[in-house]
Amino acid sequence: MSAVLASRAARVRDAAWLFARLAAPYWSGQGHWRARGATILLVALTAAQVGLVIGISYWNRRFFDALEARSLHELLRQIGVFALILGLTMTVTALHLHIKRWIMLDWRRWLTRRLVGQWMSQAHHYQLQFTKGEHDNPDQRIAEDVRIATELAVSLAHSLLYSLLIGFSFFDILLDVSGSAPLPGTDLMVPAYMVLLAFLYAGTGTVLGFLLGRPLVRTTNRLQTVEANLRFNLAQAREHSESIALMRGEALERRDASRLFGDVAQGFNRQTVAYLGIVSFSTAYGNLLPVFPLLVTAPQYVAGAITLGVLMQTVQAFQQFTSALSWPIDHLGEIATWRASAGRVVSLHRDMEALEPEDDREAGEGIRFFRTTRGDLEIRSLRLAEPAGKPLLDDFSLRVRRGERVLIHGDADVTLALFKAMAGLWPWGSGEIGLPNGHDLTFMPQHPYLPHGTLRAVLCYPYAADAFPAASLDRALECAGLAWLAPRLEDTDDWSHALPLRARQRLGLARIFLQQPAWVFLEEALDGFDRKGKAGMLDTLHRELPNLTLLAISRQPDDERFFDRVVVLPRAGQPDETPVLAET
Repeated sequence: MSAVLASRAARVRDAAWLFARLAAPYWSGQGHWRARGATILLVALTAAQVGLVIGISYWNRRFFDALEARSLHELLRQIGVFALILGLTMTVTALHLHIKRWIMLDWRRWLTRRLVGQWMSQAHHYQLQFTKGEHDNPDQRIAEDVRIATELAVSLAHSLLYSLLIGFSFFDILLDVSGSAPLPGTDLMVPAYMVLLAFLYAGTGTVLGFLLGRPLVRTTNRLQTVEANLRFNLAQAREHSESIALMRGEALERRDASRLFGDVAQGFNRQTVAYLGIVSFSTAYGNLLPVFPLLVTAPQYVAGAITLGVLMQTVQAFQQFTSALSWPIDHLGEIATWRASAGRVVSLHRDMEALEPEDDREAGEGIRFFRTTRGDLEIRSLRLAEPAGKPLLDDFSLRVRRGERVLIHGDADVTLALFKAMAGLWPWGSGEIGLPNGHDLTFMPQHPYLPHGTLRAVLCYPYAADAFPAASLDRALECAGLAWLAPRLEDTDDWSHALPLRARQRLGLARIFLQQPAWVFLEEALDGFDRKGKAGMLDTLHRELPNLTLLAISRQPDDERFFDRVVVLPRAGQPDETPVLAET
């Protein structure tokens, strides 16, 4: 068992070290004097809490001595002292809670901002989907695991500091009041016997608590897994509710949900059985704690060796010292939860760091971006590969002049990788991409992003909702064939579900008519249209934005007359792998 404890301690230590490297700059960073000041104040208030507990210990001694002496004057004086201690305790506790929760929230805000900044930088949120590592569900790691890691770190650090101060303080008190006692059946005197009994009591409780808690850890992990399976199944049903309704799949979904809940019920019952052992032990351990020192020291009181006040102070000192020694086992669950969440946060941060370009990387490794001086798009010796390393495109070069309209088609994986590489989303490759300097660039995917909010905000995205006049919004919707949506500009809805695919694509095109960028890159954005609809939309783009530079990727190159050039891209390694550039 000692090996298991040592292994767990090592994992906790490693997690703490990695998490400290990520989160400690909250205190050491420039301008974080408020965080450092709040931490110092929290430590001071913790010391004040310990001082008040020590004060209560000596108050108990004097109070019970006054009872034993039947001194009414001393009793009244001790009642006044207690009222003062109680008022100070309430004040210190309230201040301590406020400062501790402020640190929790401010640290979480700082760390969340740091991770979100990494996640929403240089397309890391997209690239993580294709890289190996432990970074699944980054949104949950940022929203939930950061909260758990910061809050539990502050809570555990405070409780550990409190236990250490309590332990040292009451060790001295217990050593002072316990004296010596004879070893049963002998004349040998055992010095500081209550201190030795406290170590024995806490050690026995720690070992038994650890052994009885292991089944609870296993069953809790199992229950969390089956609970997650149930949540995922229900979320999938909600996400695909239309398809389920059209295919009349409700009965099967009910059976699946019932089966998954059966797993939850089984896991819950197993956790209940595991709880029985640890709860029974905890109840016995907690109820015995105030009685055990009383039973041990009662003979000395009966013999007249100690006063009633000393007896009660000994009992309280034993309880406080034993509780301090029991800190690891009392917080075993919280430590495990913190280690898991801190590890998830650290692994996400580490994997995002690995995506950032290195200044000292070898020449030719990675795709280099630069700004062209003549306002053209230049692609030089571009090589693209899959995340696993399999080549997609080899030694491709292209120049697109301002005002040109280029149609790109060919192998679907190659064309989509080229689109994403030009947008800075595809780092797997080498070569150079020169983007036009001083021009607005708009990349429109096949499924445009429609955030939840008013239709006005969706249409203006990524600009503010009030960035364009109402007349421009109406004209953009009309050009995109969505004039029927103009009366709903102030309506709030989940537009990604409220509108069909073609209307969503038209809404993405309406953004182009509204924002009028100089360059537009389309990723199969018109492939959902029929031939007549696609031709009409391209004709409207030509008419409304005559100076627009357009690069369109399509799997259905049936409107070549709207483009100046056609580029055909085969996959690298195929018999005819040379890209074809043709004038139309």
